[in-house]
Amino acid sequence: MPLEPEAGAQAADGVPRRSGTSSRRPQISLRARALKLLAMREHSRQELSRKLAMHAESQEQLLLLISDLEQSGYLSEQRFAESLVRRRGNGRGVSLVAAELQQHGIDPELSGPLLKHLQSSELERARSAWRRKFHGFPSDFTERVKQQRYLMQRGFSTETIARFFRAMERGELGES
Repeated sequence: MPLEPEAGAQAADGVPRRSGTSSRRPQISLRARALKLLAMREHSRQELSRKLAMHAESQEQLLLLISDLEQSGYLSEQRFAESLVRRRGNGRGVSLVAAELQQHGIDPELSGPLLKHLQSSELERARSAWRRKFHGFPSDFTERVKQQRYLMQRGFSTETIARFFRAMERGELGES
């Protein structure tokens, strides 16, 4: 009577296996993987393609699936762009959000109106980002440069930052 290998023992092919368990996990279809990813959050066409590429049998299979998901309404560049603007827009400037949309391969014609809307609240969002980090108007030039650099790193334009500090100096923003 042959003995069963102990847990963690290696089979004849050299692959470690536990006794009583299958060596293969059930295969998840490419479509199921895509739907699982889309259930978590919106994805751009480019991002979803990149994540699924290693699981696809061919590029053709992947492109057909992506097209089918778009036609079925599961995948939408418009929804992705709106979602990204909502998630990233709070506390970040237009240039940073625009760069991320471009990085995800979103068409500028699609992102333009969203960024224009975001631009309208740029000063208020700069104020909000500044308030989360700093507790008062800069006392000297070095501190002011530090605060300006912080806002620039968050993607706010130099024009917005200058307007923000001018409004602060005049007391228009209610900060002290």
